[in-house]
Amino acid sequence: MRLTLSVIKADIGSVGGHTKPSTRMMAAVEGEVAKAICDRLLIDAFVCHTGDDIAIIMTHTRGEGSSEVHQLAWKAFLAATSVAKTSGLYGAGQDLLVDAPSGNVRGAGPGVAELSFDHSLSGTRPAESFMVFAADKCGPGAYNLPLYLAFADPMYCAGLMLPPMIKGFRFHVIDMDNTAGDSVIELDAPADGYHIAALLRDNERFGIDRIVSRTHGEVAVAVSAQRLHAIAGKYTGKDDPVAIVRNQGIFPAPEEIVSPFAKAHFVGGDARGSHVMPLMPVPINTPVTGMYCLPIVSCTGFSIDKDGRFSESFTDFFDNPAWDEVRRRAQRKAIEMRSQGWSGAAMLPYSELEYGGFRDTVSSLLKRFQVRKERKPEAAE
Repeated sequence: MRLTLSVIKADIGSVGGHTKPSTRMMAAVEGEVAKAICDRLLIDAFVCHTGDDIAIIMTHTRGEGSSEVHQLAWKAFLAATSVAKTSGLYGAGQDLLVDAPSGNVRGAGPGVAELSFDHSLSGTRPAESFMVFAADKCGPGAYNLPLYLAFADPMYCAGLMLPPMIKGFRFHVIDMDNTAGDSVIELDAPADGYHIAALLRDNERFGIDRIVSRTHGEVAVAVSAQRLHAIAGKYTGKDDPVAIVRNQGIFPAPEEIVSPFAKAHFVGGDARGSHVMPLMPVPINTPVTGMYCLPIVSCTGFSIDKDGRFSESFTDFFDNPAWDEVRRRAQRKAIEMRSQGWSGAAMLPYSELEYGGFRDTVSSLLKRFQVRKERKPEAAE
């Protein structure tokens, strides 16, 4: 069976500011998804939220970019948007940037990550397990560092030195500033490791689109590397990426994949998408209610049975006391960075300030600049 994993997420409204979707919103999405399972459009699905973003995690056999599956997600988000509007919630329908996409929703606002594989529970994959990362208040480049470390650095993933992974992985890196289409370069780790790092250091322009095993040709990672301001032409909220990461066997183990997130590394995001702040790992269904609306990331894990259904339970990787110290570290880093306020590295550069008002303020001031006339030297007494 050729199985497809699809994760489609959107920020379509939240309670009390940009915090979390309401219970009724979640129920509206879950209701549409349940109908799709009954109608056999989907094999299985799981709905959760991270901050104010609702994510639909799905298995099906319709392939990547299926208009039927994408339209289902769009319909579910419209149902939740209707609830948000009637309830007077903040940002209702924020990520739905077009009136009605005719096919798949890539480029219409929602974040999309998808990958497909032959599912037989045999050969190199006698068991199929995967993880879904969902982040809020940050952009797609937030995954650049942790995914690079997990799939290209044996200091973080000792499994890279074993025969199933010794040939490394192929990184598909996308130029997110190119609005004409998906502009992608393919680079191999470890051979092109420095070239990959040279691109991925710029989280705001370059992002990982997918990662593929060089040994087996299997897709290991898919990331929703789309930027809302490039789609809408203005600030409509941070991009809030999702990522699908297959694990075990011919891929890194879960502990190797999550360990780089212990850095609580700095990313662009936070309030109005304009600051530089640490990314804090949190359990799923965590609202954004802490100081400075810290960028957050969740991680759920699933196994898939022979029929393509999820196992009876899931793993919430960051819902563990082991991550409490990381969360404290993230808060300490955040307090220190925000103590610098608007100055220097504490905020994104002018070219990346996504909240239109900042650009308007500076643009209006630039018009008032004048070239100073050259001063004549004063005569000596």
